[in-house]
Amino acid sequence: MSHTPSPPPFPAGPLGLADVEAAARAAHAGQTDKAGRPYAEHLRAVAEGVRRRGGDDEQIAAAWLHDAVEDDALSERWLGEAALSRRTKDIVLALTKRAGEPPEAYAARILATPGAPLVKEADLAHNADPARLAVLDTATRTRLTEKYARMRALLGLVDPDEGV
Repeated sequence: MSHTPSPPPFPAGPLGLADVEAAARAAHAGQTDKAGRPYAEHLRAVAEGVRRRGGDDEQIAAAWLHDAVEDDALSERWLGEAALSRRTKDIVLALTKRAGEPPEAYAARILATPGAPLVKEADLAHNADPARLAVLDTATRTRLTEKYARMRALLGLVDPDEGV
């Protein structure tokens, strides 16, 4: 049985970015990525990637939370009750993969959700970072590289090696 960590209690009023970051860090505490690094490093990198790409605070908040529901770090109920904008919640839900969902359906939902493609672009950019992939075994690195390239293609994103 998995245990979902308890996020910090909600402050009065809307959640600011610092509150969202604290909730995401608490929810993912103890979780690591495929390379064994603290998962919060990935969340921070995605949030910063959204900021660098011109994303707004709602998208940055969604970046901090983009894997929370999918990873069972936070419940969908928590998200629904959180003092976040409807747009932030919609982006998080769009980025939450569903069991057995084909990549095409996942990509279509992201493309149909305002603000979500930018967050997913930042997520894919960090996931596909050659420095992150380099520490993985060859089979895993190859599988993930292909997976990320396929999702970029489904989303209509230019290959980062091709430049823009």
